Amino acid sequence: MSSHKLILCVCLSVATLYASAQTNGSNSPYSRFGLGNMKDQSQGFNKGMGGVALGFRDGNRINMQNPASYSAIDSLSFIFDVSLSLQNANFKSGGNSVNAHNTTLDNINAAFRLCRGLGFSFGFIPYSSIGYNFSESKYLGDHFNSGSAMTYTNTYSGDGGLHEVYAGLGWNPFANLSIGANFGYLWGTYEQNIAQTFYEDGTASSSSNGLRRQIQANLYSYKIDVGLQYPIKIKKNDVLTLGATYTIGHTIDSPAHYYNFVANGDTAKTTIKKAFDLPTAFGVGVAWSHKKQWRVGLDLTQQRWGESRVPQIINNQFVSTTENYQSRTKVAIGGEFQPDSYSNKYLRRVQYRLGASFATPYYKINGLEGPREFSLSAGFGLPVSNNISNRSIVNVAFQWVRTAPSSSSLITENYLRLNIGITFNERWFMKWKIQ
Repeated sequence: MSSHKLILCVCLSVATLYASAQTNGSNSPYSRFGLGNMKDQSQGFNKGMGGVALGFRDGNRINMQNPASYSAIDSLSFIFDVSLSLQNANFKSGGNSVNAHNTTLDNINAAFRLCRGLGFSFGFIPYSSIGYNFSESKYLGDHFNSGSAMTYTNTYSGDGGLHEVYAGLGWNPFANLSIGANFGYLWGTYEQNIAQTFYEDGTASSSSNGLRRQIQANLYSYKIDVGLQYPIKIKKNDVLTLGATYTIGHTIDSPAHYYNFVANGDTAKTTIKKAFDLPTAFGVGVAWSHKKQWRVGLDLTQQRWGESRVPQIINNQFVSTTENYQSRTKVAIGGEFQPDSYSNKYLRRVQYRLGASFATPYYKINGLEGPREFSLSAGFGLPVSNNISNRSIVNVAFQWVRTAPSSSSLITENYLRLNIGITFNERWFMKWKIQ
């Protein structure tokens, strides 16, 4: 890799890390549930394909969603991948509508081959995000003495989220079977606040205000994802690859603290030593490749949230429970078309991408099923130059995501996202011969 390209890699990394530090990427009221809004953990190459990944296996890009794919990494290459998202969110409830803007880091990954049939990858990727601030008011009636209108307002706010760094190996031990594993470290914060204010004729009542509750935790844990892939050659130009992944669920060894602040200045504190569980997850996928022009994939994944405990306030009691949670299932389909990767014509070397996904909710709100998520995406893989020996790609994707609740009383969310990233693919390990 030339010096100016290495400097560009570093600058992009610093810029995206700075952008990530400005926001956790969420303004959604639904991020108050579970560990927050789950990131799809897709990367630059598959964001335009609905996030489909489990059966994708290429030597010129990093697919961390199935670590078995690392065994296919080109023997001469060092691959560096970084991307970020620019997001506009719209929240609607009744006749009210609010917009919010975010910039988030999507991934920083690197990969190379250690030896024949053994690939290695490491990197950083967000796992979840928490970020919301909203309120609700209710009329209580008229004061029995003064006749003043009595109301109260509950204000809900939260912040935090989890991040992951990982290192992974993908190995092709025999025949077509590849196996792999990512060993990750999760860390982040979890904070939720509820403040209650009472009003008489629109004026805050000092005798009843100051009620506030807070749940706070600093989370640290490991994460292990295992995967396998098995490509089957159907015809001379057609390969069908089967993929599967499994994430090991376990208890997170971090305490959660509950603070109940009351009007007279007293504070009651309750601690649950191990209040969170990381959900077990599994996925299966299939991908079809034709002449290295067409690549189409289908994924089915599930997170077992119904078996994972989360701290909650139920009937004014601070408990860690699986109540109000259920398994989350996601289906993703997508593909790409590249007319000719070796053409001298630039547009024929562009990768054209399209995809969609659907996910069920993993929580209930007041006994009602939470919102379902629909998404459509399209994108391009743009070669950085017209030189066919340069395999670096600029990835651009456009995503529309709609979060639709089962009840009209809940909030509907619409997201428009622009994802921009670059995959540097440089020949670091080529042996040069002098004649």
